[in-house]
Amino acid sequence: MYTPAITGTGVYTPDQIVTNDELVAAFNAHAEKFNARHADAIAAGEIEAKQPSSTEFIVSASGIHQRYVLDKTGVLDPEVMHPHLPERGNDEPSLMAEMALDACAKALERAGRRAEEVDLVICAASNHERPYPAIAVEIQQLLGAGGFAFDMNVACSSATFGMQAAADMIRTGSVRRALVVNPEICSGHLEWRDRDCHFIFGDVCTAAVLERADEAKGAHFVIRSTRCATQFSNNIRNNNGFLRRTREGHMADRRDMLFVQEGRKVFKEVLPLVSRHIAEHMADEGIEAAELKRLWLHQANKAMNDFIGRKVMGRVPEAHEQPNILQDYANTSSAGSIIAFSKYSDDMAPGDTGLICSFGAGYSVGSVLVERAG
Repeated sequence: MYTPAITGTGVYTPDQIVTNDELVAAFNAHAEKFNARHADAIAAGEIEAKQPSSTEFIVSASGIHQRYVLDKTGVLDPEVMHPHLPERGNDEPSLMAEMALDACAKALERAGRRAEEVDLVICAASNHERPYPAIAVEIQQLLGAGGFAFDMNVACSSATFGMQAAADMIRTGSVRRALVVNPEICSGHLEWRDRDCHFIFGDVCTAAVLERADEAKGAHFVIRSTRCATQFSNNIRNNNGFLRRTREGHMADRRDMLFVQEGRKVFKEVLPLVSRHIAEHMADEGIEAAELKRLWLHQANKAMNDFIGRKVMGRVPEAHEQPNILQDYANTSSAGSIIAFSKYSDDMAPGDTGLICSFGAGYSVGSVLVERAG
């Protein structure tokens, strides 16, 4: 049996930013147009008027201040309210694969590896651009990697579930080196016209190189253990999938064809599930709360992360112990905890222990317990 390790990470960040103020202005303009267009029905009580949003509401509800997106022109157009992401031809690289190449190149550089040394690519993300051929196989081909590749979808836990799959294959010797890639185009499945969620998501892509610890070329994180769990719930759901809405227009009669969330139920049910999952994982590995130097949590909501951090550590964590990137990136689904890990891990000393954890629709929870080495 071999010991798996994370030897490099990379983050692709789009160059377009949507601030809360910009988003609120667009949403409120849309709401005014909607209310004027349906004034008679609203007066008759047949439909509800849309209430305005505000920057204060967004920050209070989520902790988010801005988000990166692939296209802001459509998102900020009150008559459109979704990104313009034109369909690509079969002879062009897919959008997800294009994002992945950037993140993978950065991860490989940090690991000191070449793409041809990789023998497994897992594209783990909330939504995929097409059912087949797998995006992962396309990424493998574009990179010039060897071995095999496959797609995985466990919603916001896709990255940690992908890491467990790769780590298990490295342990058994079936692969030597893997890329776990998380291209998240969350703007494509968000309902930007819904006040309760129009601020939640952003776009990004992360990548991580996993390989045998004894072959690592520099400082790395040994994966001590991984743990995954699922529990069915309809409280976070998307009945359509990926980018269809951005190409065919809104499906106004089917709100459930985009991201839908029962926020209060999610908060009530997911928090104890995640807190218990982490506590049991640490207990089984003999890790006391005082020994945990860093907690890289899924970046969905600041209040949720603050609650989990207190439960896990038995106190309010210091900012460096539980880093947040939510204020800058918003919720980037499975990529969030990997962004936090990539940006806030270099300062850890050999022997320091940390835990990467993601959670979301499913419900799903995935945790990766790591120790700094080298």
